[in-house]
Amino acid sequence: NNSSQLSSLPLHILLYVNGVYYIFYFLATLAMIIYKSQVFSYPDDFLAPDLAVLFLMAILEVPRLYLGFKGNLTEAEVPLGLSLGLTVGSVLLCVYLLLWQSYVLWADVLLNAVLLAAYGLESGLKVTAIAAFVS
Repeated sequence: NNSSQLSSLPLHILLYVNGVYYIFYFLATLAMIIYKSQVFSYPDDFLAPDLAVLFLMAILEVPRLYLGFKGNLTEAEVPLGLSLGLTVGSVLLCVYLLLWQSYVLWADVLLNAVLLAAYGLESGLKVTAIAAFVS
């Protein structure tokens, strides 16, 4: 049947929710980095890399979500595959903020755990969608 729709509604919803959550995540993490730099003796050498990782992650998030939406809606595996690749980069940056930033508060753990769970679920749905598009 030529008219069958292969794009994934759960993936579309999750991409949207992740976009909204990421805005909250970015602002909350930025506020916590500022808070930590005021309250703790935050070494200047470590403030810049922590901020750089957060901003790099935000820059990655735009094409990651755009390619995810585009690939899903046009049922094209290439943009979806590129989005999946960018997700791997985002996961690594998220793990850095979870484990290796200068100070990790319980709120950092919570925010990053939710983001990693969302990335994991989204990646599984992307792989499933790519498999449906290719077959």
